[in-house]
Amino acid sequence: MTQPTLFIPHGGGPCFFLNENGPTDPMWQPMESYLAGLIASLPERPRAILLISGHWEERGFTVHTGARPDLLFDYHGFPEHTYRLRWDAPGAPDVARRAADLLEAAGFATAEEQARGWDHGVFIPLKVALPGADIPLAQLSLRGDLDPAAHIAAGRALAPLRDEGVLIVGSGMSFHNMRVRGSAATGGADIFDDALTAAVTDPDPVMRSARVVNWEALPQARFAHPREEHLLPLMVALGAGADDPAIRDFTDHVLGWKVSAYRFG
Repeated sequence: MTQPTLFIPHGGGPCFFLNENGPTDPMWQPMESYLAGLIASLPERPRAILLISGHWEERGFTVHTGARPDLLFDYHGFPEHTYRLRWDAPGAPDVARRAADLLEAAGFATAEEQARGWDHGVFIPLKVALPGADIPLAQLSLRGDLDPAAHIAAGRALAPLRDEGVLIVGSGMSFHNMRVRGSAATGGADIFDDALTAAVTDPDPVMRSARVVNWEALPQARFAHPREEHLLPLMVALGAGADDPAIRDFTDHVLGWKVSAYRFG
């Protein structure tokens, strides 16, 4: 059965795990609930996950072929216990190499690496979505030029994985301007989210891709993303979604930001 493709928010740092022995901050609970329901929402349990995080960039698309990656605690200033979190899912080197083959067949230069740990764009949302850490995972980097058209094309190249039991997940944030929070962010964040959602869910897949490639033309675009690394995983998910229907799967306000998730297929 064909898997959908997803663009999910991964929150802020270890946001779902700040209280070592208590509930998640109420601000983050709706996002946590959305992530916790992801696997159950799929047509069937995937055999593996291919995840693209906004926190890994390389010169060219790079796949992680490690069998049991460590975690990379690439956040700063949080409680000590958040640097002892564990999420011990197995790697999926076969899926990583299959992804590299598909990208190379589409004309993309690719590389492999095994030493890097999974960044918090991987383990923080998936520790919520998959607490048992029992689905193998491969990670794909962004390409350092952050070219939206290239990332959509890369997603298209990866689409056959969906029929091979692999769930393709882009992990980022639909709004990511760390300099503004609260009421200073909300107006511009809402405007951008409405425009982005209209582009992403355009029923014409050709127009959808064209509108999202030109995301900088959307109102409040550079207010929402002074740098677009957290938006680029959406491009890969959209490309892999091909001609499938697109919906906004989740939306909420955190830190004054309007944040959305999208599903294709």
